[in-house]
Amino acid sequence: VQLVESGGGLVEPGGSLRLSCLASGFTFSDYGMRWYRQPPGKELELVATISSGGRSTTYGDSVKGRFTISRDNTRNTVYLQMNSLKSDDTAVYYCNRMTDWGKGTVVTVSS
Repeated sequence: VQLVESGGGLVEPGGSLRLSCLASGFTFSDYGMRWYRQPPGKELELVATISSGGRSTTYGDSVKGRFTISRDNTRNTVYLQMNSLKSDDTAVYYCNRMTDWGKGTVVTVSS
């Protein structure tokens, strides 16, 4: 199993980024997926989840209304669209399936 995140970077407050997670080594369409994040010096936080078919999503309170999780099962990819970014969104963002994790992608929100 391999999960590879991409799309992180430096963005100004109020800006947007789209993260991607390319999955391989399993039947992607059979599994729900999650995005987590870990801000500097803080604990891991669940950001968003999506069901295997993509119809059901959930969000952490801190990102509701600003972030959108989606997936493309033809591309074995899950996305996290992040809008209205704040400095508090600065973190390493991880893709997750059950006990499998990617290496993360760094998002820095700063002016």
